[in-house]
Amino acid sequence: MGRVLAVVSQKGGVGKTTTSVNLAAAFARRGLKTLVIDVDPQGAVRYGIGLRKAHPTYGFADYLNGLRTLREIILPTSLPWLRVILAGSVSDASDHSFYQQLIAETSVLKDLLGMARDRCDIVVVDTPPGLGSIVHRVLESSQHVVVPLQCEPLALQTTPQILRGIQEIVERNRDLTLDGILLTMFEPGNPSSERVAEYVRSHLPHNMVFDVVIPRTEAALEAFAAGQPVVLRSPADDAAQAYVNLATLLAERFQ
Repeated sequence: MGRVLAVVSQKGGVGKTTTSVNLAAAFARRGLKTLVIDVDPQGAVRYGIGLRKAHPTYGFADYLNGLRTLREIILPTSLPWLRVILAGSVSDASDHSFYQQLIAETSVLKDLLGMARDRCDIVVVDTPPGLGSIVHRVLESSQHVVVPLQCEPLALQTTPQILRGIQEIVERNRDLTLDGILLTMFEPGNPSSERVAEYVRSHLPHNMVFDVVIPRTEAALEAFAAGQPVVLRSPADDAAQAYVNLATLLAERFQ
């Protein structure tokens, strides 16, 4: 049976979706049957996962509403072992309350993650920022969680909130493991960035923070703008190699 890896963060803009798509691509390149599921109403996965042009835009929300079948919403990517379920029509809506209500009040998401575990080696779930009902539902059905933390001072203020929230869910889901906090957008030589990294490492248990750090690189920004994971577009880039190293570490843990 496969493993569900949730990528969560208290705030947006910290590299959550970039982490989701690059880890998924790196897993797939290792020959692991991988599925990315985007449950974030913002639906950013569709911009960076490597889909073909003119691909369908329906996804999980349309399955949740009963408008599409599971077979219809699982889309291929440029990698043979990587499939994706987009957020779907909710990403074009201004009001996400009904979407959130359906996830909170039904077992559709839980059932989908259970089916995905049966068919895949790894299921990566890109979640909305914060610890709302959607994230709670995801974590209740996950075995692993990674928390991207941007190397900037504001991100530090939200870290205790996300850690407390995860701990509360671990008390209900004993299968859930916090694999670690992932420092992202790190800029060597930038005093602010280096201070944040140093603070995190000195104030949190060593095993709670990954040794792997994701640097801010032009190649990573260009890759997402081009609609591709950086691990595929620029595999020699420092950020790409960091994601590959992290995927290797996680894959070994999952086994």
